[in-house]
Amino acid sequence: MKWLDNVEILYSDNHVVVANKPSGMLTQPNETEESLETYLKAWIKEEAKKEGNVFLHVIHRLDKPVSGLVLFARTSKALTRLNEESRMKEIQRVYIAEVEGFLSHPEGQLDHYLIHGDHLALIVEKEKEGAKHARLFYKTIQKKAHTTVVEIELETGRYHQIRAQFMAIGHPIYGDQRYGSKAGDSHTIHLHSHRISFRHPVSKEILTFESAAPFI
Repeated sequence: MKWLDNVEILYSDNHVVVANKPSGMLTQPNETEESLETYLKAWIKEEAKKEGNVFLHVIHRLDKPVSGLVLFARTSKALTRLNEESRMKEIQRVYIAEVEGFLSHPEGQLDHYLIHGDHLALIVEKEKEGAKHARLFYKTIQKKAHTTVVEIELETGRYHQIRAQFMAIGHPIYGDQRYGSKAGDSHTIHLHSHRISFRHPVSKEILTFESAAPFI
């Protein structure tokens, strides 16, 4: 385990990197901001004393206000194999979220249909053109004074899926003002990529990593 400024690197070899992204940091850079990818490329370049460009591609992106584990491929072969694992739903991703209010069912399954709007995921009818099915499973792990902490496992990986689905049932994620929360400052929301499990693209070993949610 290594630290790069405020970025924790849980695992790295010649094929993959698993790092812990703080909330408020982009996963990938844009025109004005650096990102987790930027930090990791600089670290690899220094560690490997590598000249030229560093190959590094994210397998699953986290939204800027979301914290937690992110998996990257360091070679084209690893990227192809991990993308195939992801397509076959063989990469397990578990999240922790703190949602507003108290859920009527302590555990359950959420099914909705989403379309990608203007920087938003919109809940629509199944028949809507472009609608994609979104499914997740959740269970309550803690109750606070006015909120509920849940563990979430995704079956699908749609844009803003968790955020939109919990808003749809009247329990937005704490701090997520884009999706209906009245709390927080929207720069940090209480959603964390807690656990990731995948088959190593070369050794074929099953690797599992966990990161504690900062809000519980």
